[in-house]
Amino acid sequence: MRAACARLAALDDAEFGVRLLARTPTHETRDEARLRRWARTATAFGAELAASAAPAATGAGPGPKNEAAPAATPAGGPHGTRVVETTGGLDRLLLARYVSRPVPTVELYTDTLALGERLVDVLGWRHWYPAGSLRAAALAHEEAHCLLHGDARARRALRDRLGHTALRFGRLRVPGHVAGADELAAHAYAGAVCGLRRTPLLLTAALMSAVQALRED
Repeated sequence: MRAACARLAALDDAEFGVRLLARTPTHETRDEARLRRWARTATAFGAELAASAAPAATGAGPGPKNEAAPAATPAGGPHGTRVVETTGGLDRLLLARYVSRPVPTVELYTDTLALGERLVDVLGWRHWYPAGSLRAAALAHEEAHCLLHGDARARRALRDRLGHTALRFGRLRVPGHVAGADELAAHAYAGAVCGLRRTPLLLTAALMSAVQALRED
């Protein structure tokens, strides 16, 4: 596992964006150059979004855990959303998830966060991911999704920046949605808000390796 994670750490941060897009449905036949261009564009957009938006996610405090039913934390989440802490994230390898219904809520998966913190220590990556930064980054990541979900102008801006064309009718161009671009923008937003020296995508990839290793043992 250590060797696999060391190989991951040697990769350029942009490579993780390409890999995420390549694994996203609808991109199976896209060439790498296009995926890399989209990855860089979405990442830059997320960093710019962080610079222009007042971050609210990183201030959310811890709350009680309840495995049977998520419990709301005392502090509010991004833009007034509810924050709940629960377990079960390891099954889907989720640190957090934003849901808009029935009420806007950020779900924090404490089992995945705890494994991530232990993994950072084992790998000696504290200079990249300081203590507490995983929780803060998870909240900031979902804050970005919240922003994109609630702001049609931001979604259009990302779509226009990517420049993907879904259809053409003569001179008429229909802009297309790039699946996975919002996820890359959210990772970049989280990294910028939390001042991380490496992309959260590196830690996600390392967690995948760790979980696979644990399942094989």
